[in-house]
Amino acid sequence: MLTQDELASIEQNPYKADFPLLVGNPNLAFLDSAATAQRPAAVLDAQRRFYETMNANPLRGLYRLSVEATEAIAQTRDKVAAFLGAVDEAGKPCGNQVVFTRNASESLNLVARTLGRSVLKPGDEVVISIMEHHSNLIPWQEICRETGANLVYLRMDENFRITPEEVAAKVGPRAKIVSVTQVSNVLGVENDITMIARRAHEMGAYMVVDGAQSVPHVRVDVRELGCDLLAFSAHKMGGPMGIGVLWGKPEVLDAMPPFLTGGEMIDSVTETDAVWAPVPQKFEAGTQDAAGAYAFGACLDYLGEKGFDALEARERLLARYLTDSLGALPYVDVIGPAEGERHMGSVAFNVRGIHPHDVASILDMSNVCIRAGHHCAQPLLTYLGVENGATCRASIAFYNDKSDVDALVDGLGKVWEVFHGRD
Repeated sequence: MLTQDELASIEQNPYKADFPLLVGNPNLAFLDSAATAQRPAAVLDAQRRFYETMNANPLRGLYRLSVEATEAIAQTRDKVAAFLGAVDEAGKPCGNQVVFTRNASESLNLVARTLGRSVLKPGDEVVISIMEHHSNLIPWQEICRETGANLVYLRMDENFRITPEEVAAKVGPRAKIVSVTQVSNVLGVENDITMIARRAHEMGAYMVVDGAQSVPHVRVDVRELGCDLLAFSAHKMGGPMGIGVLWGKPEVLDAMPPFLTGGEMIDSVTETDAVWAPVPQKFEAGTQDAAGAYAFGACLDYLGEKGFDALEARERLLARYLTDSLGALPYVDVIGPAEGERHMGSVAFNVRGIHPHDVASILDMSNVCIRAGHHCAQPLLTYLGVENGATCRASIAFYNDKSDVDALVDGLGKVWEVFHGRD
């Protein structure tokens, strides 16, 4: 349980005032940030500012507006690289290792369609975990089907952990690609990516990380993780929708063929052939969302100004309070670890005998927003034997506070009363 000082710290909320949607809806308990986060005014202002002051197609013009748009994207690449610890020996951000996509799903599809097609052959293995989001599962199903490779699953033990023994048993000499989520979007548990990456590289395999649920909530350093590629989305951390990131080691990105072809991803073209532009432009065909990239840079500035480590510490307290509060309700079953400190942002649960869709709909009447369904992780819920193949999911961000969790608990009491009456 949280101490009185810890409870007092999450009762205070200096952040909600930065988020226009939350300011405009003061009675709203938004607990669905794992799906998409709210945007601070700094991000909304930046996106509007781009269109009002520097709107031009980047990379395509030598006039001032186009140059400014080009520079805006370049600056955000450097900010992303610095945020991920992708810096050179002198500490300079390696922005050329940052590829912009539409979202984490596109980043992972890019990897499967380029790296997968390049290295996989019949009998090879792609290793993923049973807790993957469909975005890090279906692309590998498809590419294995095309190449004749086999899909192998890392499975959890009774404590919702992927053990070193499981990794050693499943990541063997036939493994060519290992692709694992760092944090489960359902269970909220964090996987030991460093351990898995070490084994993957011992076997000569590439290590791919789905960071969609980790990058917004925990400090991620790609050098410490030891991964080769990492994907995430801006919108889950307060940036705009429509911007995703694929970070990669330069030698890996250089060896991968293009994913899409067309304008700006070429160096030269003849009637019969083409030479690709260097990374990252090689993977960014067509006009990019320059305004979104610029606004994402403002998002990273905002997080830096608030102090990301302090935000992470606050979220850990909120996750503990959320888990403890749900676990104390006699009619609620937490799906995942009972220990709140093991949840990074998300807590899945069910109300006994009541379908998650009904729970979410009734909570909405109390201005409490949660997610209900399979959360794009159907194999995980099947593996866990979850009734109806669905759960409720409450997920927090640093702009939440104790009152949001208390509103959820009160709302669940009303859900129970609707179906069972008052005790």
